[in-house]
Amino acid sequence: MRKLSLLLVLCMVLVSAMGLTGCASYDFAETDTAVVLAEDALAMMADGNVILVDMQDESDYNKNHVENSVNIQRSDINVNEPFSNMVAPKETIENVMGSRGISNDTMVIAYDNKNNMDASRLWWTLKVYGHDNVKVVSGGLTALEAAGASCSDMASVITKAEFTATDLNEDYIATKADIEAQVNEPDANMMLIDTRSFEEFNAGTIPGSVHIEYLKNNHNDKTIKSSRDIQITYIEKGLEPETTAVLYCKTSIRGAETFVALWNAGYRNIKLYDGAWVEWSADKDAPSDTPADNSTPVNSNSQDNS
Repeated sequence: MRKLSLLLVLCMVLVSAMGLTGCASYDFAETDTAVVLAEDALAMMADGNVILVDMQDESDYNKNHVENSVNIQRSDINVNEPFSNMVAPKETIENVMGSRGISNDTMVIAYDNKNNMDASRLWWTLKVYGHDNVKVVSGGLTALEAAGASCSDMASVITKAEFTATDLNEDYIATKADIEAQVNEPDANMMLIDTRSFEEFNAGTIPGSVHIEYLKNNHNDKTIKSSRDIQITYIEKGLEPETTAVLYCKTSIRGAETFVALWNAGYRNIKLYDGAWVEWSADKDAPSDTPADNSTPVNSNSQDNS
């Protein structure tokens, strides 16, 4: 029975692979441009124009971080008005980056200790403000330590720089009006993806959403899956490269991790609904689906208000 089960699993993997490369042809963009392996990130640090950004909370940073990394917290690049964890204004981003020694010519390499989601949120934030020279370390601090990174509890010495952001690029942002339009008149070329936990999804979701939890993008060791694996996962859910993916979670921090995983896998038609579930659910007139009867209260703190 065990051998038969293994055989079935192998057959399913082969069918998935054949479906992606054999019968169907998909036009993906360049892959492996957003995510970097820990050992490669350390090698890149030899370049003097690279800043390693630690996206841990300040208290965690003060206990342990990769030597010479600079700390940027989630709260530094987001504001809580009108809803939690909305992207901060241009001027704020300019001040934060400049104060951490980041200029427009800097290669930014970001890591965190939360399943890549805070590093990914920085990646997306810099992307929408015109800074493309940024990568996420797959697996975060744990992976860097395993790769031999020297760590410290001492704050890094920072030489301030000047950072000039562009105006917000709304190509990568979805608004509540965009979501309302999709709910009222569904576009077959758009897919709403709820990246929250299954428990949260079952308690209430935006009508028409497909559930793909952001953790599906990661291996058990929290490293991000290969571009190939991500492509297979999302193609099986019906997301082709030509389809516009609109991602959200509670406050679109986890959604940003899916954004990076998809971008790294060659998807380019991607938007993050920044207002996310907190904005949608705050409107008592906004419709929602409850895929399952949820008699157990959802733990709102289980994902760090993300």
